[in-house]
Amino acid sequence: MSNNSATLPKTGLAGLTENWRSDLLSGFLVFLIALPLCLGISVASGFPPSAGIITAIIGGMLVSRINGSFVTINGPAAGLIVVVLGAVEELGQGDLIAGYHYALAAIVVASAIQVLLGIFKAGRLSSFFPASVVHGMLAAIGIIIMAKQVHTMLGQAPVKGSSLLSTIAQVPHSILNPNYEIAIIGLTGLAILIAWTFVKNPTIKKIPAPLIVVVVGISLAKYFALDQEHTYTFFANSPEQTVGPKYLVAISDNFISSFAFPDFSKFGTLEFWEAVISISLVGSLESLLSAMAVDKLDPYKRHANLDKDLTAVGIGNLVSGLVGGLPMIAEIVRSSANVNNGAKTQWANFFHGTFLLLFVMLFPQIIHSIPNAALAALLVFTGFRLASPASFAHVAHIGKEQLFLFIVTIIGVLATDLLVGVFIGIGAKFAVHIFRGVEFIQLFKINYTISKSVNNEIVVTILGSAIFSNFLKLKTELATLEDGKTIIIKLDQASLIDHTVMEFFHDFEQNYQNNGGKCILQGLDKHEAYSDHPLAVRKLKS
Repeated sequence: MSNNSATLPKTGLAGLTENWRSDLLSGFLVFLIALPLCLGISVASGFPPSAGIITAIIGGMLVSRINGSFVTINGPAAGLIVVVLGAVEELGQGDLIAGYHYALAAIVVASAIQVLLGIFKAGRLSSFFPASVVHGMLAAIGIIIMAKQVHTMLGQAPVKGSSLLSTIAQVPHSILNPNYEIAIIGLTGLAILIAWTFVKNPTIKKIPAPLIVVVVGISLAKYFALDQEHTYTFFANSPEQTVGPKYLVAISDNFISSFAFPDFSKFGTLEFWEAVISISLVGSLESLLSAMAVDKLDPYKRHANLDKDLTAVGIGNLVSGLVGGLPMIAEIVRSSANVNNGAKTQWANFFHGTFLLLFVMLFPQIIHSIPNAALAALLVFTGFRLASPASFAHVAHIGKEQLFLFIVTIIGVLATDLLVGVFIGIGAKFAVHIFRGVEFIQLFKINYTISKSVNNEIVVTILGSAIFSNFLKLKTELATLEDGKTIIIKLDQASLIDHTVMEFFHDFEQNYQNNGGKCILQGLDKHEAYSDHPLAVRKLKS
């Protein structure tokens, strides 16, 4: 599609007038996807089910009006389940209701940090986190989500107070001893999600799979009479099992009563600040990465203002935390659905939030009839996508060292916690670079020159190592170069170029050329790649 500014969708009220039909339709379709995910993410995070809906409403109706992106959808995300649930459990020390209010306070403080990061233009700091470590973090989150939600999907629960490894170890017991009626609901939902990945018909594919899971789940819940507590025997000789309303989503008929307020009484504790740092770091990183990923999906090749986007998400999280909601990010799954549904502007995000508000105000009884097992199936499937064998294969294809860092990060997160695991992965990355001959001083300092040639070309010459932890200054300076020129990036004197930098050069080359310029990478033939992947780590031939 043409990148001519005359063809770009208008923004603001003019954009609403021009594109309201496409944005309204997409907003409605995204709402159908978002509703069950918001509920499931809330429950999995130790928050009331309504908290996720509060977040998505604020993300749609407020953040869409002030952010720096075009087609992203803001709302709660599976990637934040682990840090939020950890905050609830750690701060509440067994009292989940108190932990919820303490966690809200941590969200408010983390949000203020996010706003400051955006104001001081820290969006570029996302580059400091190597791609393999970020993917390892997300895969570990996926494993944790699956380990916790598979019990709910089968109608069981791990022993109260179990550690993560113990929760994982109890999965076989839940599989062998399910609550059969609940497991039928959960496994049917999971089967639908898996089957939907094989559907090719574009018209049928437009029906959101989460919606089908919820509708089928409600129907099975009615059939099994989950709204009335009773016992049943599934097999002739099997023990009696109990089902009832506790297996359905618990939500108030009065949405206003769902609001809750933060408790700052643990502000001075170490646990509180661990929660603040985890929420602000993981939330900011995920939001920035999602916004950049959505830019690649945008048919109009528009680019988000990441700092403005981070500030807007921080403001949204601040409001959300003050009234009882989860933290939000720019969410990749709903955003990609938004693009595929033909959304043109951020009004689609606004409409998605508006539909959620109307639905929860007018039809709370429908929400109360949704079984938790159906929502757990959605999260088990989401967790599997984060930690699928395909993600391992993708990282391995980039290079053996990338797979090593990926696995080290996963093990680090599972054995310790999210923050420590990420820093273990970064430490391992530094160790790999030092082993490959990167001088210690070059871990944080890049040497380069930028000059103009006789042909008025801009020549960027890299001297020494260009790695994830040192190229921030160069990235910042490249962003200031004038559009429409010819940029030559000379790499024949770059002793080592890591995967994160190769990925950046690839994206920069495409983006610069999309804006009417020309970008040429010279000297890659002087390097030896560590795998056959086009963005693999490269070392200068001796």
